[in-house]
Amino acid sequence: MANEQEKAIDVDKLLQNKLKSVSIGSLENAIAKVVSEMVGEDYKCTISEVKYTLFSGADFHVKIELTYNPEK
Repeated sequence: MANEQEKAIDVDKLLQNKLKSVSIGSLENAIAKVVSEMVGEDYKCTISEVKYTLFSGADFHVKIELTYNPEK
């Protein structure tokens, strides 16, 4: 007997990759902020080679670098 409580998969929703609407700059800033808070130093983040996947995902290269500020 099939479980009547099972939900049907919404294929249209699954195929809509919402990550495409997220700014790469926003992702870079958010990642840099989190890393900086974790390490206690100022870091910058660069994202490149973005490839969006079919099922709401993305593959990309992330580069994290310590920023140099001579005033600190």
